Amino acid sequence: QGQVVESGGGLAQPGGSLRLSCVASGSIGSIYVMAWYRQAPGKERELVAGIVSDGIRNYADSVKGRFTISWDNAKNTVYLQMNSLKPDDTAVYYCNVLQKGGPIDGYWGQGTQVTVSS
Repeated sequence: QGQVVESGGGLAQPGGSLRLSCVASGSIGSIYVMAWYRQAPGKERELVAGIVSDGIRNYADSVKGRFTISWDNAKNTVYLQMNSLKPDDTAVYYCNVLQKGGPIDGYWGQGTQVTVSS
């Protein structure tokens, strides 16, 4: 069984920073996409940032210039560096991992809460 575990959430002040981590383990191999999604109360889950195995990255317009996604292949770990945080960034952040030949919707973590408030 594959397992995806997020960490690094917490409380930050507006303008502050947090760094999220996501580790894929177990039977997960041949990963080709790792991505971060978020879901705020009363809203649908949305893509925040994604990175493909060839290094191509994409970001939601709302986080461009503030968030950076990176991938440590050796550790099967993806990071999300979040700077200049805003209250609107408050949400549960989920990691998604797509594996070649794996489940069509990938593997999901349990989520980590990010709260931006003064």
